[in-house]
Amino acid sequence: MTTHFDSIQSKFDRLRKNKLFELLVIAVIIFSALMIGVKTFDIPNWLHTGLSVLDWGVTVFFLIEITIRFIGEPRKRDFFKNGWNLFDTFVVTLSLIPVGNNDMALIARLVRVFRVLRMVSIIPELRMLINSLLKALPQLGYVLLMMFVIFYIYAAVGTTVFASINSELWGDIAISLLTLFRVMTFEDWTDVMYETMTVHGWSWMYFLSFICLTAFAFLNMVIGIVVNVIEQENKEADAAEHAGEPTIVDVHRELLALKAQLAEQQRRS
Repeated sequence: MTTHFDSIQSKFDRLRKNKLFELLVIAVIIFSALMIGVKTFDIPNWLHTGLSVLDWGVTVFFLIEITIRFIGEPRKRDFFKNGWNLFDTFVVTLSLIPVGNNDMALIARLVRVFRVLRMVSIIPELRMLINSLLKALPQLGYVLLMMFVIFYIYAAVGTTVFASINSELWGDIAISLLTLFRVMTFEDWTDVMYETMTVHGWSWMYFLSFICLTAFAFLNMVIGIVVNVIEQENKEADAAEHAGEPTIVDVHRELLALKAQLAEQQRRS
């Protein structure tokens, strides 16, 4: 009995690592995403019924796929040690909630939307990007904290000086924070600046200094941190892939050792 189960486990292990199987899973995920998009349009009832049947077919496929990956895992405990496996299992399990007219219908529809995120767990390059972002969070935290301090100072100044000009944009510090976010993203920020310049001609310095600090300095720091972490992840992945292979330094050392041995043999002869 154990030998028969080991044979099944070995077959499922080869199947889950098969590239064609991975491409099939990705194709089903994309198809599931397209079905969600189609359902947002005004479609005939017969098409809606057909999509509902296909949706259940996709759910059954994902359930079978998770089962294959679980059985194909040599050590079953390692399956649940992987965060992506837990995420996939959670999403697929919640997808079993029927979409009806009850209170759980909204949750069921939202879970089916999140099935698109399963593509991240399937494609290694996407997993590397997410892992890089997670590893960059500690460094990004200090940058974002400093960015919030700058936002808060400028919002307090803006509320104090510009509230009398336009209370809808500078009425309190919360609204001023939203206005400054609009300025940082360059969404019609010149209209905001020119409105304040009609009363305070020097206010252009306020906006330009804020943009230089946030949109240019801090955002570039965020991008730099993320890119640096991604490069480190790529180096670690390459090192793990080529672990055990001789490096140029090792080859050079071996050549020097051979030269020394040849020189010693010639000296003795």
